[in-house]
Amino acid sequence: MLHVVILAAGEGKRMRSALPKVLQPVGGRPMLAHLIDSVTGLSPDQIHIVIGQGAEQVQAAFPEFNGQWVHQTERLGTGHATRQAMPQIDADARVLVLPGDMPLVRSSTLAALLDEPADLSLLSFMADDPTGYGRILRDAQDRVFDIREQADASAQEAMVKEVNSGVLVARAEDLARWLSALMPKNVQGEYYLTDCIGLAVAEGIRVSGVIAEDARELMGANDRAQLALLEAVWQGRCRHQLMVDGAVLQDARSVYVNGHVSVGQDVVIGPNVYFQGEVVLGDGVTIGPGCVITDSQLEARSKVLPYSVLEGVKTTGAVSVGPFARLRPGTRLAEGVKVGNFVEVKQATVGVGSKINHLSYIGDAVLGEGVNVGAGTITCNYDGVNKHQTTIDSGAFIGSNTSLVAPVHVGEQATVGAGSVISKDVEPNQLSLTRAPQKEVKGWKRPTKPSS
Repeated sequence: MLHVVILAAGEGKRMRSALPKVLQPVGGRPMLAHLIDSVTGLSPDQIHIVIGQGAEQVQAAFPEFNGQWVHQTERLGTGHATRQAMPQIDADARVLVLPGDMPLVRSSTLAALLDEPADLSLLSFMADDPTGYGRILRDAQDRVFDIREQADASAQEAMVKEVNSGVLVARAEDLARWLSALMPKNVQGEYYLTDCIGLAVAEGIRVSGVIAEDARELMGANDRAQLALLEAVWQGRCRHQLMVDGAVLQDARSVYVNGHVSVGQDVVIGPNVYFQGEVVLGDGVTIGPGCVITDSQLEARSKVLPYSVLEGVKTTGAVSVGPFARLRPGTRLAEGVKVGNFVEVKQATVGVGSKINHLSYIGDAVLGEGVNVGAGTITCNYDGVNKHQTTIDSGAFIGSNTSLVAPVHVGEQATVGAGSVISKDVEPNQLSLTRAPQKEVKGWKRPTKPSS
């Protein structure tokens, strides 16, 4: 039986943020969300999250969490925080304890710790700069006998490079006994979870220290600078995975992922591309430089030309978008659709082979197959209170600079003359236009500026 305790009660003052520390984002998601994913991969019997400062915010951020929330009303250290969760844990269970600001740790690393045959095992790593971390102290036989926090370390102990990650695993019965024996003998006046190591050693229990292969997994963040380091590692992982999955990143360092991106084979992603939320790119999709893609699904061979912004878009075939296009939520594009430069589309379904090439706004609309929308066309969908729909049937031709005042219906194969304001339905196969007659004023002279 495995129970996981995540210590997420820290305020994170050095972040200088209204958000609790564990809600600070890495890859567009709270640090705590990444950690929950990792421990869930271990299939634990229960997850306990200890919260304190900003508890309501933390709980609100995870409405679907079905584990246990544990409140630490007084902030008296990691040992005190862990103790709050113990009454809910069976005595014969194994307990894995982790800090809540460790978003990069992998399930496989935690599984390796759980596989260690010891009554008490902890994860450590080698730090080039150990400042701020508890130092792992080993005896002549290389056994862990204590952890010394930075504030309590001697000059010699402070030089130790192996440091504590804050992750340990032990039997619940043992851990509860050690926690009850903790005393605040440090300069902080807190109950340190790390003092359990010394208590275990005093009982003759072997303590195993497992050094993580990749120290970056165990990095935490106490301030914005450290948070930026976590972000850099996360982005590196995402870029590497995209390339493993078959994508070409033309400038990998400039591609950013805030969410999850899945790609097919031979996807090409240009420089300075930004992904958010859930994005799916089919085989052979091309994303040009400077694009922002959010919560969208693009079918195979689709092309998004430079500096286009897509949010909530779904295609059902290969399409061409941009450059400089903006597709907003609710956009649905069928095979062969072309949305060109400086076109905005919102809550619209565009049928097979239809084209909106230039400088147009199509909102709350349904376009059939083979529709041609001329430059400067807009659907006037909002009356100041309500949104109204425009329907353009297959084969219709909308001339440039047309305003379609919704609700309005343009029939199959109908033609709307350039410069028209259409406020009534257009019958199929008919020409409709509202253009005023052209006039010429005889003898008119252009005004001139007076000579100086």
